[in-house]
Amino acid sequence: MKLRSVFTRIITLTSAAALAGFVTFAGVASAHVTVKPAESMTGAWETYTIKVPSEKEIPTTKVTLKVPENLAFKQYQPVPGWKTTTEKNDAGEVTAVTWEAESGGIEAGQFQQFVFVGENPAKDSELNWDAYQYYSDGSIVEWTGDEGSDTPHSMTVVSAAGADTAATADHGHDTAGTAGSGTAGTDTGAAVDTAATSTDTPAAGSTTAPAASAPASTGMQTATLVVAIVALIAAIGAWVTAARKRSK
Repeated sequence: MKLRSVFTRIITLTSAAALAGFVTFAGVASAHVTVKPAESMTGAWETYTIKVPSEKEIPTTKVTLKVPENLAFKQYQPVPGWKTTTEKNDAGEVTAVTWEAESGGIEAGQFQQFVFVGENPAKDSELNWDAYQYYSDGSIVEWTGDEGSDTPHSMTVVSAAGADTAATADHGHDTAGTAGSGTAGTDTGAAVDTAATSTDTPAAGSTTAPAASAPASTGMQTATLVVAIVALIAAIGAWVTAARKRSK
């Protein structure tokens, strides 16, 4: 009976530790940079929101979002304490938007949202939102992977069927509402912040990562999982040893 009780306690402890490790790991892994809504209507002037959580124990100081080629960027909403700049191509189309903290940034355990308006393509398509998250130590997390990767980019499906979400879309065709006009904040157009253009932000139309590479955000996730596994092994070993001593 004692041996059975010991093994019952082993199973209980193992299950609890595994569940705790899984919950912690899943919580960290789900803290991605995302752009919503995930579905929208063809041709709509949609109000998009990029949500930026800080996964590390240091502040996020900047985020750059590449504008999908088939989306026409129109306006952004100024955010107090953040400088907004846009990068444009030779045709004057916005190809990337950067939000940079003027002080502090997004601390650990916090998130920040940035809102902008874009005109959706007229045909059914997908919008892939590649984003680059900058931390105060100079590291960069590149949210450019496919679904299922450690650092996936967000995606919005644009279709006529997206009419179900049309109620939340912004159809206000403000003729003066091109990027940076009619809104507060800083929009330098083609003359973007030199540092952001030359080193921090990807070049217009470029699919390569920024010049400064950085460790991926999976370190924390891996460490959490390793700690959980080590705890399981240690617990099992201790209880097995105790069971053997008691059975003698």
